[in-house]
Amino acid sequence: MATPLIRPARPAEAAGLTELVLRSKAHWGYDQAFMDACRAELTLAPEQLTADRALVAERADGVPVGFALLGGSAPEGELDMLFVDPAAIGTGVGGRLYRALLELARAEGFERLSLDADPYAVGFYAAMGARPDGESPSASIPGRVLPRFAIELG
Repeated sequence: MATPLIRPARPAEAAGLTELVLRSKAHWGYDQAFMDACRAELTLAPEQLTADRALVAERADGVPVGFALLGGSAPEGELDMLFVDPAAIGTGVGGRLYRALLELARAEGFERLSLDADPYAVGFYAAMGARPDGESPSASIPGRVLPRFAIELG
């Protein structure tokens, strides 16, 4: 895959990006009941894509292949979402989005980001330099805990 363009997301893309996020999550073999439980949490609203906090990785033909969302207020925030279309997993799209989101966070004065990782993404975040920082309860699945990571931007 050619190097994707990283650009700000547009509010009109909320539905399409939600579908990308759901495809990415489902890629890891989660069953329909799990996906249904996560749907509300993973559904993007147009207003989430207006604050220059959402990035899209886009192929040369304009098709989005990744999405990342920055949350919170400086100096400490959240890497709220980072999802890659299943066809682009393992091609470097996730790393490019991750680095672009960190650049955006630094430019906005963030010093630290936290994130709750899907268990299948733990290796990715560790390889990108995030460090383990405990656990968090899932916002979608009662009783499920997620690995938490911290990213120092200094």
